[in-house]
Amino acid sequence: MAITVEEALNLVYTLTLPTQSEIVPIENGIHRLLCENIIASHSLPSFDNSAMDGYAVRVEDAGKTLQQVCVIFAGNPDDVRMVEDQCIRIMTGAKIPQGCEAIVPIEEVIVNGDQITFPSTIKPSQHIRLKGEDIQAGMGLLSEGTMLYAHHISLLASQGITHVRVYRRPRVALFSSGNELKMHYEALGANQLYNTNTPTFAARAQELGCEVIFTGTASDSLESIREHIERSLNADLIITSGGVSVGDADFTKEAFQTLGFESGFESVEIKPGKPTTFGRIGNTVILNLPGNPLAAALCFELFGQSAILALSGRADKYLSTLTTKISEPFTMKKGRRSLIPGWFDGTSFTPSEKFGPGMVLPLSRANAFMMVDASVEGFEKDAVVKIIPTRWCISSEKQTSLITL
Repeated sequence: MAITVEEALNLVYTLTLPTQSEIVPIENGIHRLLCENIIASHSLPSFDNSAMDGYAVRVEDAGKTLQQVCVIFAGNPDDVRMVEDQCIRIMTGAKIPQGCEAIVPIEEVIVNGDQITFPSTIKPSQHIRLKGEDIQAGMGLLSEGTMLYAHHISLLASQGITHVRVYRRPRVALFSSGNELKMHYEALGANQLYNTNTPTFAARAQELGCEVIFTGTASDSLESIREHIERSLNADLIITSGGVSVGDADFTKEAFQTLGFESGFESVEIKPGKPTTFGRIGNTVILNLPGNPLAAALCFELFGQSAILALSGRADKYLSTLTTKISEPFTMKKGRRSLIPGWFDGTSFTPSEKFGPGMVLPLSRANAFMMVDASVEGFEKDAVVKIIPTRWCISSEKQTSLITL
């Protein structure tokens, strides 16, 4: 019996557990998921310092002409003290001398040798970066499940952190099957087609940060398919397509069952993609997608991407949507949740002109899709819709509805 998309996604999130952790240099941490909380070990700045090239003075020195007695450079280890009726030249990043109340930028003073005339107004603490004004020692900086980007690396480096514990990249195993299908590097025989699903899954899994293992092509026999499954069980996720219908040569389902497959679901109320199945063997989760290319690719975006987000250890593992307007009137048949590919230009969403479960071209010209409720027969121009991108990931720490009503 087919289950709803919501029920199917809940099972994907429940049955899919994060990978184990590993330690990597922060330079190799880009697009990795933290497996620890990061706490500041020291304050930033670690001392009061100058935000400008200028002069260290007291507030009461406004309007005075003072003698410059020395220069403090960034990195100078000495402790310097202000003396009455004198000023100190200071460079950006240099430690503020004792007794200094403000920094006056060099362009705001009149210089006559070592005699420096200051403006009539000096504000307390101007152009001084105070100790800990950016980061306080002991404060939380990053949480477990955070994906690291370039500016997170800046933050880690500011604390002298050299290595971080991250979740291991998910390993995704793929194999192709079907005597009528050939890989793109093989010669086609009579009545044969190129297998587009396996390269699609491989490319998308890599885009989502996975390591991909291709175990080869299985023949249409129980023994061959079982052999390929056994080769793949060291992966975190096995993705296959086709082979779960009622055809005499569809052995995929039987092969999985002989190896202790625990079913999560075997059918989803969605078009295209009803025969999508999901479960696990031990700690390896299994996703079998429809054989038709467009159906397989769209269902990968829903269920495959969700499984990968969960495996990755992301705190924001739940798929989310963008809300936009539809660019033109659109009609459709009601009766089942439908996946509609199209193009989002930053302002509105335009559904693909022509698409069918077995097509390849439409998704190459789409960057998003919408999942439309079974009751919907169409939309007027500028109607509000929810879209799920296919060329970048939008996710959330809370599970929300993906359905356009």
